[in-house]
Amino acid sequence: MADHDLESPLLSSQPSDHPHFVVDIGEDNEGPSGNGIDCSNNDDGDARSDSSRNPYAFLGSDWFDVPRQSTANPFRNHTLMISGVYEWLKILVCLPIAALRLALFGICLAIGYLATKLALQGWKDKQNPMPKWRCRIMWITRFCARCILFSFGYHWIRRKGKPAPREIAPIVVSNHVSYIEPIFYFYELFPTIVAAESHDSLPFVGTIIRAMQVIYVNRFSPSSRKLAVNEIKRKASCDRFPRVLLFPEGTTTNGRFLISFQLGAFIPGYPIQPVIVRYPHVHFDQSWGLISLTKLMFRMFTQFHNFMEVEYLPLVSPLDHEKESAAHFAERTGQVIATALNVVHTSYSFGDLMLLMKAAESNQGEYAFQGWEKFKGRLQSFFNKSSHQKVQMAGVRLSKGCPFEGKKVEVVKSWKTTVIVIRRSVDAD
Repeated sequence: MADHDLESPLLSSQPSDHPHFVVDIGEDNEGPSGNGIDCSNNDDGDARSDSSRNPYAFLGSDWFDVPRQSTANPFRNHTLMISGVYEWLKILVCLPIAALRLALFGICLAIGYLATKLALQGWKDKQNPMPKWRCRIMWITRFCARCILFSFGYHWIRRKGKPAPREIAPIVVSNHVSYIEPIFYFYELFPTIVAAESHDSLPFVGTIIRAMQVIYVNRFSPSSRKLAVNEIKRKASCDRFPRVLLFPEGTTTNGRFLISFQLGAFIPGYPIQPVIVRYPHVHFDQSWGLISLTKLMFRMFTQFHNFMEVEYLPLVSPLDHEKESAAHFAERTGQVIATALNVVHTSYSFGDLMLLMKAAESNQGEYAFQGWEKFKGRLQSFFNKSSHQKVQMAGVRLSKGCPFEGKKVEVVKSWKTTVIVIRRSVDAD
């Protein structure tokens, strides 16, 4: 091997007469297929004409198309629109069945509501577990919940594994895809749930979840979150209370991704049993992601059958040999759930959904999530705001926007994830 000094190049330069092939990708220039790609060769004559030919014609491609960047959106329902002859025929055939299912849903909801009102009648000491005789009355409501699932097309539900005894696993966490999971867990486990304060005002539902000795929490209030954690500790530590159920994602996703976990279930430091829920489908995505409740219920009523699978996973316990933080405990549990679901555990959060909804309210357009790292310095003051202030600021930025490489940057950041929402804009510079 010849000796080389440190300044000599590792690769020898090509002769000056060697042809060079240049590919220029730009926003404004259009190539032979109008896709913004200009191909040129520095040779003269036939070589230049050869470069303008399509080298991918034998593959059936018009030209070299640069694919659009694919970004993960955990909140997107993939069957928002009814498409295909099969789906339309199925809806027409199932319309009479949907009317019967709707009637069954209404009857079961009314009976369950009345039974719950009876169980709650005169019960004032709600700091202690519900008395046994009142729990027996709630079995009527639990049976009605199963009938409601039947009316939605869940005629049978595949289960794998079994719930661990409450004494071993006082806390249960689950992924959250639709409003179906709370109904199922109410029937299956009758747990104490952690829910947003807004759920208390829902007709019928608010009364039923109060019988579950629900732990209410205000997402934007630190004091409310602290009180909720204390209640989780108190009820998880007492075997007379039902097991505590939490959806640590804090919102529904489309089931194809797992978003970051809230820490309320992991701060107490008790063993946790993860449970995963799947909705296998071909034509109808049952996830409650950016789709109205009425439309989702109608689609469920007009299906022959909706598939649902529930799997109880092995317990995840905090590490004994070292003092494990709640964040690390949540990360380990999330990895267990993501592995069982065979999905990606992303860093998106409930805040990203709020910003996306804000963007959708302000401008109807095509949105995509995309990581943001380049422009942190410009928005440093934005990072130090509270969650509620950030969403308000996002609304202001939505009305202004700023040009960014032929698109318009609409939203900038949630309180947990560095994220922007970009809309294609024809008027952007």
